[in-house]
This record gives sequence, structure tokens and C-alpha cells, in this order.
Amino acid sequence: MNTLLKLQRLDARINACREREAEIPKQKSRFDIQRARLKAELDEREQVLQDLELEQRDCESEIELRRLQIDKYQQQLNAVRKNDEYQALLHEIDLVNKQIGVKEERILTIMIETDDATARLEEDRKRIQEETKEIDSECAVIDAELAEAVKQREILEAQRTPLVDKVGQELLSRYKRLRSRFLTGTVVVPLRDDVCTGCNMHMRPQIVIEVLQGDKIHSCQQCGRLLYHPENIEDAPEGTEEAASHLEA
Repeated sequence: MNTLLKLQRLDARINACREREAEIPKQKSRFDIQRARLKAELDEREQVLQDLELEQRDCESEIELRRLQIDKYQQQLNAVRKNDEYQALLHEIDLVNKQIGVKEERILTIMIETDDATARLEEDRKRIQEETKEIDSECAVIDAELAEAVKQREILEAQRTPLVDKVGQELLSRYKRLRSRFLTGTVVVPLRDDVCTGCNMHMRPQIVIEVLQGDKIHSCQQCGRLLYHPENIEDAPEGTEEAASHLEA
């Protein structure tokens, strides 16, 4: 029973390590949110620049088409004999030239906006790179903490093997079954007076006597936990916290 108690304490520490391993990565979730925000911000800045560049290309294409249209009108002027047709073509050419002028003015505006957007993008990119470095640094600390937790668990698991080898197979099987039943509780608990500290139920006098004598290993008739008397255990834990903190009937 001494060895089984040591195994239980070790398993509790191993479980605590596993819970810590599961919780540590969750600390990075807030950084994932920050990364997504920074990426969205950078994408937005890049999209503004791409939209301006696309609009400028569209304007240049429109100007090229309008100039081809003027060339066509110019050719038609040479073939026109009537004055009203001639004047109509001149009017169309004038309208197209005005359309070209509007597009050229827009291109100038776009070039200014592009310069501003490029400068803003570079500033934001530098700032975001710095913020990302800080995030990476914080995540590295978390990764190191996780690696240390894994290392500590592996050390404890290595200590577990010799303890398991010392526990009888039948007792070990009972212990495993109880641990699978009481996932968050203690399965080897002290008997205080005639009370099982696992479920607070009173035991029959004969069971109390045999547990006190240490001749037999008894299970609580109510909860099934394995019982021991602290006086029979070397280095027994003080009080009933090992069981009382995980009461499960």
C-alpha cells in the first residue's frame, strides 16, 4: 500500500503536468488574434495600392482607346464633303479629347495617391514587422514553458515505471479501474475513525479493524475506493486533503 500511495501521488503530479501542457498553448490564442489583425491591416494597405495601380492602368487603356477613336475621326474628316458632317466630327473629336483630359487628370491624382499609399504601406510594414517580432518573442517564451512542462512530465513518467513494477498485478488492476472511474479524484484514501474520506460513508466495524491491522486491502462498500489507515503508512499525508479535495461518491 505504501508503494501504491507513492504511485498515486506521482500520477497526480503527472496529471497536473498534462493539464499544464494542455493549458500553456492556449496562451498563444491572443497572439493568433493579434497576428490576424496585423495581417488584415497590412492586406488592407496593400489592397489600396493595388486598386490605385489597377485604376491607373484602366485610365491608360481608356486614353489609348480614345486616341485610336480620334485617329479614326481624323481619317473620316478627310473623306467628308459636307460642312455639317465635318463640324459634327470636330465636335466628337473635341468631346473625346475632353474625356482624355479627364482621364489624364485622374492619372496625375492617382500617382499622388499612389506615392502616399506606398509611403504609408512601408511605414505600416515596418511597424507590423516590429510588432510581429514582439509576438514571436512572446510565443517563444510560451514554447519554452511548454517544453519544460513536457520535460518535467517525462521525468516523472520515468520515475513511475519502477513503482508500477513493485505493485502487485491484481492491486494495480484495481487501481487502474478506479482511476478510470474517478478521473479527477483520489482512489486510495485514508480511513478516519470509521469513515471513508473519499465519500464520507461509515464502514462496518470488522472492515475498520482489518484496515487498522493492515492485514487486508479493503474497498469502500459505497464508492469502491481503496482504504488504508494512516498509522500503517510510512510518510502518510497529513489530514485528509489527498482525498477530501476530490470527493466523489
